[in-house]
Amino acid sequence: MTLQAEIAACRHCEAHLPHGVRPVASFSPTARLVIIGQAPGSKVHESGIPWDDASGNRLREWTGLSKRQMYDPAQVALVPMGFCYPGKASGGDKPPRRECAPLWHPAIMDLLPQDRLTLLVGTYAQARYLPGAKTLSMTERVRRFADYLPRFLPLPHPAWRSTIWMRKNPWFEPEVLPRLREAVAAHLG
Repeated sequence: MTLQAEIAACRHCEAHLPHGVRPVASFSPTARLVIIGQAPGSKVHESGIPWDDASGNRLREWTGLSKRQMYDPAQVALVPMGFCYPGKASGGDKPPRRECAPLWHPAIMDLLPQDRLTLLVGTYAQARYLPGAKTLSMTERVRRFADYLPRFLPLPHPAWRSTIWMRKNPWFEPEVLPRLREAVAAHLG
């Protein structure tokens, strides 16, 4: 059984998923760009396509990726912290299931090229992959994005709330987005 098939068959958190199990991830051994987000939302749970929502549209805008590029697993690995939709909580979705990333991420990361760029989208991905930066806020990690290059690039989650965050942090668009697009283009060749 391939790693993709094992993930698709995973039922590890089934008892905790009110909308059922539907692991969503996309990757291949050649993907030099990795996007690690939170967990699928309700629209992605329905479609089974990662980032198939307004957040995905904004992320493609930020990165300069076309839909064709983003959904080509030979180029881009889409690996959330939790592979299934965790359900709603007050003010948004529940956090990704904690079991998922430790269960699947090591095997996926071992499969990917070493010279990859990993976009850490949101606090959950940043907490896992930038453990030395836990004392920093998400805003501080994004502001210091160059400290983590060439391996990682932290980003805020591109949900509708990021519009408010971007207004409070006007440096993000002129300082981070051009470097993000440049790094993404360099890794896609």
